[in-house]
Amino acid sequence: MHLHILGICGTFMGGIAAIAKAMGHKVTGSDANVYPPMSTQLESLGIELFEGYDVSQFSPEPDIVVIGNALSRGNQAVEYVLDRNLPYISGPQWLLENVLKDRWVVAVSGTHGKTSTSSMLAWILEYADLEPGFLIGGLPQNFDVSARLGKSPFFVIEADEYDSAFFDKRSKFVHYRPRTLILNNLEFDHADIFDSLADIQKQFHHLLRMVPNNGLVLYPKADTNLTRVLDMGCWTPVQSTGGDWQVSNAKPDGSQFDVLFKGQNCGTVNWDLLGEHNVNNALMAIAAAQHCGVKSGIAIQALADFVNVKRRMEIKAKINDITLYDDFAHHPTAIATTINGLRAKVGKGRVLAVLEPRSNTMKMGVHKDTLAESWQQADQVFIFEPTSLTWSMGDLLAQSEVTALLYKDMQILIKSLVSYAQPGDHILIMSNGSFGGIHDLLEKALTNKFQP
Repeated sequence: MHLHILGICGTFMGGIAAIAKAMGHKVTGSDANVYPPMSTQLESLGIELFEGYDVSQFSPEPDIVVIGNALSRGNQAVEYVLDRNLPYISGPQWLLENVLKDRWVVAVSGTHGKTSTSSMLAWILEYADLEPGFLIGGLPQNFDVSARLGKSPFFVIEADEYDSAFFDKRSKFVHYRPRTLILNNLEFDHADIFDSLADIQKQFHHLLRMVPNNGLVLYPKADTNLTRVLDMGCWTPVQSTGGDWQVSNAKPDGSQFDVLFKGQNCGTVNWDLLGEHNVNNALMAIAAAQHCGVKSGIAIQALADFVNVKRRMEIKAKINDITLYDDFAHHPTAIATTINGLRAKVGKGRVLAVLEPRSNTMKMGVHKDTLAESWQQADQVFIFEPTSLTWSMGDLLAQSEVTALLYKDMQILIKSLVSYAQPGDHILIMSNGSFGGIHDLLEKALTNKFQP
């Protein structure tokens, strides 16, 4: 079968392309911008890519068109598909019908930590020789791909609550039919498609309705937003972190901790990751793996060899004892936990936080009342205000207990940051986009500053 994928360079749709190719299908696709690393990954698989949405890409005509949720009515390719009555389907629906319906699906959902937890879990199953399939919204560095078909019944998927397609406004995760479900946490996000937290909770309730009685639901006991979802109805056994699963003897930076299940010590995790949020992610991954038949001791051993996903506290460079980090944080809670984790590691070392408020929810100003509080463990904050922002960030500077500087010009921001930085500093760049290539630009500028 010939699949043509619209929006193929997104991590999710690119993952579908890789899986479809592994199943023996002919796969082609297009995107508004064909860019690496996804374009490189797809081309290496022999997948032909088209840049833009010109209708010439439909010759020869595919058997089915898989349409990504970034495409809307009015798009040239979408209108062609509708006018010609070509068969089309959303990515999540295609995945269900062709892959997931025959697998033991382990779904990782929640506002934060989906990518990291999915990657941990896939690695634990791999370490236990179970050869799982997976589709992860990032690049797990223990593997060389973000998605694969796998050889066992197990399939790990990052279960996003975002909508499925312009013609299917249900959350993507309602298509996944998990047997093991992780509910990591729940906060209001995606204000471009949800009007309230209650709207999101309803989607999570729909997800819970699909988990079978022989499955397992994992959730954090202290998350009241999720306990309200469970109170709406749950027909599956549950286990909780903070209840059935607990952590003890944790180091302040999260680099070591003991794992307890029903009061029994399962072992000690020693790894390279930082922060309380990653400790919580690990506990969820260990618990889910146990439901898949992996003993907790084996899971703990696996985490010692776990390398975090790219763009999660990833060290990009070290220049004259200045460490440059890249992180995907773009929600106040994620910003706070990321900064706090780094603070616990470096102690009194200076943390310079660099933030781009790029997400749709951030652009709409939904988090403006809590944003300033999120960076208070930094020593100084450098904020880039994009032109697409619908509100002014100037008022936040007065709310900040630490010095926060606002920039509308990338070059001026970099110049100011380089002037301020000194040996021993930790520069933490946070954005869910490319941030105008600031990482490479800053590395070059810092190198030039300290060249003899």
